[in-house]
Amino acid sequence: MKKDDLIQKWLHNELTDKEQAAFDALEEAKFLEEIIQEGQRFKADKHISIPSFESLNKRLSSKTTSTNWFSILSKIAAVFIIGLGMFYFLNTDDVTVFSTRYAESKAFTLPDNSLVRLNEFSHLEYNASTWKKRRSLHLKGEAFFDVEKGMRFDVITKNGVVSVLGTEFNVLDRDSILKVSCYEGLVQVSYDDKITTLPAGKELSIIKGIEQNTHTVLSQPKWLKNMSAFENALFTDVVVELEQQYNIKIQLNIHNSTLKFTGAFTNNNLDKALKSITHPFNLSYEIKNEQRVIIWDEQQ
Repeated sequence: MKKDDLIQKWLHNELTDKEQAAFDALEEAKFLEEIIQEGQRFKADKHISIPSFESLNKRLSSKTTSTNWFSILSKIAAVFIIGLGMFYFLNTDDVTVFSTRYAESKAFTLPDNSLVRLNEFSHLEYNASTWKKRRSLHLKGEAFFDVEKGMRFDVITKNGVVSVLGTEFNVLDRDSILKVSCYEGLVQVSYDDKITTLPAGKELSIIKGIEQNTHTVLSQPKWLKNMSAFENALFTDVVVELEQQYNIKIQLNIHNSTLKFTGAFTNNNLDKALKSITHPFNLSYEIKNEQRVIIWDEQQ
């Protein structure tokens, strides 16, 4: 059989076993199969890099064979690459991103009319093109959610996954801390191969792998009212939150590093916030400048 007829039958997947052996012996066989294999590997991923027609055509031209056949192959390759490009373009993820900076919060509506309030120093993103099939988003930082009822709603963080069907809840994910507070409905928290269910009025905190269950009598998180609230939290963690809220650095000179704080501080007045966290422990403080504060034991 002529080589041209052999390749034509190969393109239509009509080779017999004997003809397949003859095709495999052709100098062009490996190159032709590379084109097909490339197409089979292709997936619509926004990070994929599609080779240009010029680079593929250069490979075609470098082959020592009939000019007519490689003219045909060039056209095949061009059509193939255009098809991949269109497929890639039409299937690129439509990722929506929200981020907040210091002393900034944002409120927005998701495609299903669920409401989100994003606290400062936070980042949230989701795929709008697949939202109807899967309500799923990624969160770094803190956000309050008022979710419309419907199919499962997932908040994915590096420390765990929070899942609901429709409810009001708050998620805080910073460093090694994951805290979930349920204000309405039922929340499911998945972390470390464990699943915990939280009804309204319950909170789950996971700090460096240590789990703690607490209650909340609030109707929404205090940060929505420019407050940061704590229950039996390490004083050092409270100080870290204060630093983040006010974009300052605190020099802590105290003897007892195991102090536990229950209470709240305001997020719009540094002096009042410092009084709120220091007076219960008879600590003193001094605001050196806009970015530096010292807290110390009064007996020092």
